[in-house]
Amino acid sequence: MLTLDEKFKALEADNAPGQEVRQSAENFLNLIKGKTLEGLLVDFSHGDIDAFAPVPESETVWMQGFEKGGKQAYTEYRGDLDIRKGLAKRLGEFTGKPIHPDTELILTPGTQGALFLALGATVSIGTKVAVVEPDYFANRKLVNFFNGELVPIPLHYLQDSNSNGPDIEVLEKAFKNGVNVFVFSTPNNPTGLVYSKKAIDKIAALSNKYGVTLIVDQLYSRMLFEGETYTHTRACDNAPEHMITIMGPSKTESLSGFRLGVAFGTPALIDRMERLQAIVSLRAAGYNQYVFNTWFNEPEGWMESRIKAHQKIRDGLLEIFRTAGFKVATPQAGSYLFPQLPALSVDLNTFVKLLRHQANVIVTPASEFAPQLNSSIRLNFSQDYDNAIAAAKRIVKMVDIYKQ
Repeated sequence: MLTLDEKFKALEADNAPGQEVRQSAENFLNLIKGKTLEGLLVDFSHGDIDAFAPVPESETVWMQGFEKGGKQAYTEYRGDLDIRKGLAKRLGEFTGKPIHPDTELILTPGTQGALFLALGATVSIGTKVAVVEPDYFANRKLVNFFNGELVPIPLHYLQDSNSNGPDIEVLEKAFKNGVNVFVFSTPNNPTGLVYSKKAIDKIAALSNKYGVTLIVDQLYSRMLFEGETYTHTRACDNAPEHMITIMGPSKTESLSGFRLGVAFGTPALIDRMERLQAIVSLRAAGYNQYVFNTWFNEPEGWMESRIKAHQKIRDGLLEIFRTAGFKVATPQAGSYLFPQLPALSVDLNTFVKLLRHQANVIVTPASEFAPQLNSSIRLNFSQDYDNAIAAAKRIVKMVDIYKQ
């Protein structure tokens, strides 16, 4: 079991969005080669909501919550019931299975808040938790924080479409050996991989067979690129008995600033999550909850236009990196790209710092998503198209400068 100091050291956030400016430059300035590569700052560690504006009317709808006053400020800990009723209907239609607004749904301070509550409701000292590698960096950190035992599950994402996905054989072995919880994202962050129906059906069947609780992050499940399909775990033929699904109107809808998320699933787990939320943050910000009324209520064609714009950026970046010889999977959904760089003369973390200092480009190192990965970077390509393309070209130039 980790000591208190070890737990907080494991929560290191140097490479989290907005934290890069706190990094000291003293340890790597002597490693700089060549000239500064001029260009506007592009921060690929998160999306640019100035490039992709929030859902129309979100400000107006927020004001409606503000004007409602105290009744909206102090909702139930799991969120305003009327808002939950509307959300339950829309989310149920989207995911293919009804949701009971009173017992199966909680509103949270962002999807990060939902993830914290879900793991806090299922993980304690010694709980075995299967975690995909690579996957969202907070999964591993939270398991450690709650004193769970990490069980890594490899994710194949650079192979053919039939071979990509979590290693099911390793997963079943982990379940047999006592894994209690399995947490994963689909679409996957950082690769953009969407789990196939075959994989989802197998995961659901194994969950029921071994009594494993699933925590499924579906944050990007609305942004599917052309020709892609999506299987909602909660609505598959053999739906898991113990499961939490996490979503939110943040990245795809550019509503991150409102810090809104939801979790829905097994009533007993939702109840635990509410009890925990009551002592952590009380509730999702009351006025902000009103903005949920815009979610799945966007103007006709709005989502299709946003997906088309993101696909254009994705394809432009893929062409640049593949022309330069980088290995990179084609994201099926979401807004993340995970290129593998050629061998460099400096370690990955140093290169990321040099990239920020010398080329005005911020990316996230792969080690955040799987400790053993030391040659890939993650980019959130929800950016201005021209700025993103120019920044990608600077990344390629920097790799040329620092190649072995």
